[in-house]
Amino acid sequence: MNNIEIECRFLEIDKEALVKKLIKLGAKDEGEVMLEETIIYDSECKWRDEQRFVRLRKKGEHVKLTYKERNADLKFGTHELELGVSDYNLAQILFEKIGLVAYRHQQKKRHTLKLNGVTFDIDTWPKIPTYVELEGESEEALKNAAELVGLDWSKANFKDAKWVIENVYKIPVGTLRWFTFDRLE
Repeated sequence: MNNIEIECRFLEIDKEALVKKLIKLGAKDEGEVMLEETIIYDSECKWRDEQRFVRLRKKGEHVKLTYKERNADLKFGTHELELGVSDYNLAQILFEKIGLVAYRHQQKKRHTLKLNGVTFDIDTWPKIPTYVELEGESEEALKNAAELVGLDWSKANFKDAKWVIENVYKIPVGTLRWFTFDRLE
């Protein structure tokens, strides 16, 4: 696999101030949407412990299927393969038929802005403060983008969302079946 997602997070940000600053700097505002996601593991849930999963994501009318695998050798990155699919529900049925498990259903609100080749995804999950995820081509691009908007690079978090939710905010999302705005179980 050669698709590496290079990203970092800055926790507990002031969303309104960050959006204003990005727009003032000329960022392209792609708006805010609700993301509906299903996290899929192998039938024995070994993938969960191996830090890999399949994610089915619905963003408006668009559906994407992503395979993610965390690699300990990568400080910033995750191996990621992504493709479009036409039907969210049919894809879930397909995975069940081949023995994979639609383990967790989750939601988050995401406001996306793009500036100088870096994507700023401002994520609001249930029960935790809003944070921003920066994604770009290199560590240097992320560092420059963070500094441009006044984010302290020494506070960058290079762990994935699951790690942040579990270890910083003490919500055991990895064992939850529902992590949505109206259901937490």
